[in-house]
Formats: sequence, structure tokens, C-alpha cells
Amino acid sequence: MKPNSTTALFKKLGLSTTNPGVFQGEWVGEGKVLESFSPNNGKLLASVRAATPEQYETTVQSAKRAFEKWQTIPAPKRGEVVRQLGNALREAKSDLGQLVTLEAGKIVAEGQGEVQEMIDICDFAVGLSRQLYGLTIASERPQHRMMEQWHPLGVVGIVTAFNFPVAVWAWNSALAAVCGDSTVWKPSSQTPLTAIACIKIAERVCRANDVDPAIFSLVIGDGATVGERLINDPRIPLVSATGSTYMGRHVGEVVTKRLGRTLLELGGNNAIVVAPTADLDLATRAILFGAVGTAGQRCTTTRRVIAHESVRDELTQRLIKGYKQVQIGDPAESGTLMGPLINRKAVEEMQSALASARKEGAKILYGGEPLNGKDFPGGCYVRPCIVEAKHNLKIVHEETFAPILYLISYRTLDEAVAWHNEVPQGLSSAIFTNDLREAEQFLSARGSDCGIANVNIGTSGAEIGGAFGGEKETGGGRESGSDAWKNYMRRQTVTINYSKDLPLAQGIVFG
Repeated sequence: MKPNSTTALFKKLGLSTTNPGVFQGEWVGEGKVLESFSPNNGKLLASVRAATPEQYETTVQSAKRAFEKWQTIPAPKRGEVVRQLGNALREAKSDLGQLVTLEAGKIVAEGQGEVQEMIDICDFAVGLSRQLYGLTIASERPQHRMMEQWHPLGVVGIVTAFNFPVAVWAWNSALAAVCGDSTVWKPSSQTPLTAIACIKIAERVCRANDVDPAIFSLVIGDGATVGERLINDPRIPLVSATGSTYMGRHVGEVVTKRLGRTLLELGGNNAIVVAPTADLDLATRAILFGAVGTAGQRCTTTRRVIAHESVRDELTQRLIKGYKQVQIGDPAESGTLMGPLINRKAVEEMQSALASARKEGAKILYGGEPLNGKDFPGGCYVRPCIVEAKHNLKIVHEETFAPILYLISYRTLDEAVAWHNEVPQGLSSAIFTNDLREAEQFLSARGSDCGIANVNIGTSGAEIGGAFGGEKETGGGRESGSDAWKNYMRRQTVTINYSKDLPLAQGIVFG
């Protein structure tokens, strides 16, 4: 993107060369300066003034005051505000998608697609605002009625990662909003500008509806100033955190120690099983998108392919041919299928993982090298990599946030499922097969141990209608669709006695 077009984009989104990084109903920010560089070319985009400890405190106070009012507004009316937020995002889709491409390095289609996720979850939340159902439960006592109802929870802390700089905030904030909660968002320091742009849109919608805009609060800052305070804060009953397993383990320990709730979306080491009857055209396309999309920086990225020995060689050749056709470069250019990694550290970590793979006996079949020169400025570009490996290599069990695909051969489906499940992560999984029995076995209790299991579709690109999340070191959280809304509310069991007696449960007689 040319400098003048960047300036025009910033103007439309309300950004400038220096931006306050705290929103608490008004924009402030007097902490240290945080600079945002584009991974596309290494150039400075803009700077942000992060939160001070005092500004973190006043932001939470503002969010709590906003919650006290917001929770009393009927849920369908809260849904109307979120509907308007979705429409505002529709109007800004092209611009906001361009900013995602500029700051996070996603190709145009993925940048636009991420904003569409925000729009979709707003639509979902609008319908949900009229469906916050509780149950009626049969009471064992005569002339008693028992039921459960759901109430707003409070201030929700949202911690997001660079790879989905806007969508994950929307997954949480749209649902939290219709549930009656306010939110405090700590975005990744790698992508602060997209966060500011989103909150500015939300602010306009709130002000147009005479709603306290602090229900969508923002605190940009480092872990010591913001992160640690947020997870230790008893005024925040729920912390939804997306990131590495290392980060999530710390968040979980701290929040649980104060008896708060967590919603953790952590690492993935996702595999596709390719069975003897698989449609290899379909499987190849799914693996390519799953492994190469977002330059291998999705939590749902395909990192392992467990292929039956009868199709392994042909699949390998198809994949190598496909990888050679992947156009790498500036993600803003049409035709580019893979942009850069987020920073040079990510490139170094990829090279370290490949060195470990070689040391353990794996064989690199294609790619893996850093790309430099005038077509690849900034030092963040790599060639996606295919590695022939054994299932039990230590590096294969680790998540490297880069486009490395481990290719493993199997003989029996039981063997493939066991290898699939032996890694510590449990997010997304898939099998390609035209055998009904194999598909059903993979989806059974003895099949995939992941939170997401697919048949003849890849591991990446989940729809918002289903609950998103995984098991084991993925954290156990569920966001987005289905009944994930229950995370953002408190359950209350109610019993009403409309008799003139006071019978006790379990037939107890007292006195």
C-alpha cells in the first residue's frame, strides 16, 4: 500500500501518526510509546501511547460504571445496539480489512474475511439477544416451581493475539454485550491500530444510541502494566484470553487462584488424516489452505498430515506441486496467497524448529528458507515447508507458529487416530475419507480428541455458528456460537413456593 493511500485509510478510520491507546469513555494514553510496524515491509505505520497504571485503574472503573447501567437495559435493546455495530462494520469492511492486511500481514481475502467474521457474530448476537433461555425444572415438592435464569456477569476482560486482531474481540464483545456485560480489551501489542479502529467504530454506535461507550473499553499496554493487573483484578469475573499455551497456563493459574473464571483459547497442533479412499483433489486443496493460509499463523493451521501409506507418495507430489504455485509476497497485492510472518522473531523460531526436526531425523521435502531481496522487504517472509517426519518426534508434538507441515505415514486407522491424539494440544482435526465407517470412527468417543472434528473439510476456517475451542493444552474454552453465551452470564436457580406449607427437599422433617 502506497504512503498516500495509507494516510487516506488512516483518516477514514480515525487514526493518526500518534494515537491514544486507552478508551474509557474518552480517549487517553500517557504511558510509554508503542510503535506499530508493518510486517509487509518493516516500515513504521504509527505510534500509540499505551496505558499507565493509573489509566488502567480508571478504565476498569469506567467499565464497571457502564456495566451497572447496561445490565438493566432489556437484552433485545442491547441487541439493537449490537445490530447497529454490525452495520457500522459492514460500512467499514473494506477499510478495516485493508488495515488488518497492513498491520497483521494477512492477504486481502483473509483481511476482508476477518472483518466479515465480526459482522457475522454481530448478526448472531442480535438473534441471541432474544434467546437467553433458562430451563423450567420439575420440583419434587408440591406446589413449587423450580427454574433457572441467567443474569449479566460483569466486566469481561478480553486478551487477544496478533493473528486475529479484530475477529476474536468481536466473538467475545458482541456476545458479552447482548448478555449485559461491559468489556475491557487488551489487544496484542503487535496490532494496536486495528484495535483502536474497532473501538472508534463501537464508540460512534454507542454515542448514537445514548449508551455509555465504556461498555467497549480498551487498554493497550505491556504485560506488567496491563496484563498482570487485568488477570489479578477481582472486579473482572471473567478473563477470555487467546494466545500461547504458556500464556494461558499463567492466566489460568492467576485467575483461578482468585476464584475467577477463564475462557482460554490456546495452542493447536492440528492434523488431517488422509485415508485410502480420500478424494485427493479435495484433500490437497484443504491442506494447502490449512497449512499456508495466514502464513501458518492460525491456531487452526494444519500442522500434521497423517496419510495412509497407499496414498502418501501421490499426496506428497500433489502437495509439493501445489506449494510451488503459492505466490508469496506483499499481502496487499492481488494474487498473493501468502504474506509475511508477523516479525523476524517468528522467522527465527521457524528456522530453529526446522533445525530441531533435522536433528531428530526428519527430512525437508520442500521449502523452509527465509526469503529476502527487493520482493521480500522487512525480513519476515519465508517459503512454506513440507517435512517428512515420524509421528513421535519431539518437535512434531510442539506448535511452531509458522508454515511447517509434517507429513507422516500410517497403516491402520487405529494407528492414525492414536498418533493424531498423542500430542498435548486438542483444537481442530479432520479426516478425508469416503468410507462411512472410517468417518464415524473418527467422530466417535474413541476418535478425535479435539474440540473441532471435520470430515472432508480442513482444520481451518470455522464458522461462527458452532462453539469454537479445544481440549487439553488448548485450554477447554468455547467462544462464538452454540451456547458459548453462557460463559458471559451467571446462572441462578430459582424455587417458588405457592403453597401454604414449607415442605423440605429429600423429605426432611424438621421440628
